[in-house]
Amino acid sequence: MKKYKVIRTTLIKWIIKIIFCITKSLIPVNNRKVIFASCRAESLNGNLLYVYKEMVSRNLNLKIKLLLRRYKNTLLGKTLYFFNLIISSYHLATARLFIIDDYYFPVYVIKPRKRTEIIQLWHAAGAFKKFGFSTLGYKDGPSDKYLDEIKIHSNYSKVYVSSANVIPIYAEAFNMDPTKIIPLGVPRTDYFFELDSHEKLKKTFYYKYPMLLKRKLILYAPTFRGKSHDQNSIHVSLDIKLLKDILGEGYALLTHFHPYTQKDVCIDYLNDFVFPMNGKFSIEELMVISDVLVTDYSSIVFDFSLLAKPIAFFADDLKSYQEDRGFYFDYMDFIPGPFFCETSELAAWIKEGCFDQKKVLDFQACFFDEINGNATKRIVNNILENILD
Repeated sequence: MKKYKVIRTTLIKWIIKIIFCITKSLIPVNNRKVIFASCRAESLNGNLLYVYKEMVSRNLNLKIKLLLRRYKNTLLGKTLYFFNLIISSYHLATARLFIIDDYYFPVYVIKPRKRTEIIQLWHAAGAFKKFGFSTLGYKDGPSDKYLDEIKIHSNYSKVYVSSANVIPIYAEAFNMDPTKIIPLGVPRTDYFFELDSHEKLKKTFYYKYPMLLKRKLILYAPTFRGKSHDQNSIHVSLDIKLLKDILGEGYALLTHFHPYTQKDVCIDYLNDFVFPMNGKFSIEELMVISDVLVTDYSSIVFDFSLLAKPIAFFADDLKSYQEDRGFYFDYMDFIPGPFFCETSELAAWIKEGCFDQKKVLDFQACFFDEINGNATKRIVNNILENILD
């Protein structure tokens, strides 16, 4: 099976390279062409959405195209994803700006044209669990054979991060020059400063879920486990029935899982307590509406820290996760909230309401240089500098 994957990867790589080379030999770069590409979703969201809206609002007569195709582990899903990669190779050869928010295969198998800039708006804020080249030697890291074929995280012109403190980490993870990593913020976090939008959100949310109006909302958002697009790797370590029994009717659990997963928690006899949220509201909206975050190793903790609300960490596989993936910091010293491996202890903490806000604020200050809701404007200004001349 592994040999088949290597052969398949090599074949796709050469198809992309050939189409890219043919296109660039025939068609010049369009100086006003901007591509937004992602394999995380079928529609714009997060960082890409905010940068897209800002560019459109400036009326710059840009030719913008969206390449959004979420990988699905079915024959049809794989086929559509493959054709999307082929289309991407054409646009990589003709675009002035190619903007992505995650690992994006075609970017790593071509040699970009001199007038094309590839912008990485990495989907995760801060730096928590290891990624990219930092995972070499770990179980969840890339194999030597894969790296021989694919130069992962290569060809980025610029990478935007939340603070100067994480520049060395991204330089290691992407194996790139630190001067190309720019600490201007995370575009999607601007939503946390749009107070009028929050009021509209609450009206919409409680209209749809009137039964939650007077309840404390716990957002449960565990990290993605697995490699690549393995969508069957949902790990729910919480004893949800016990959590409900201890907390009582005044609480509800909102679940949100990684975009690469397609399953959700579905427990019939807890339908009055568990509310799956994937695809119903954005993760930013869920953070605003929630009172408490429960996670394990997810980078959502950085975004949520901007709201200065309680955060708890819950996992039953910390040791094995450290061995398989690794962290950039000592986990127990790093997290801005208590750690639990027993549901009863977590429930007691939530019910007690004992919250160390200073720890969250210190964490926030470490991982965000500017906290004012203008990250998108700063980044778009920087992206467009000398681009449209």
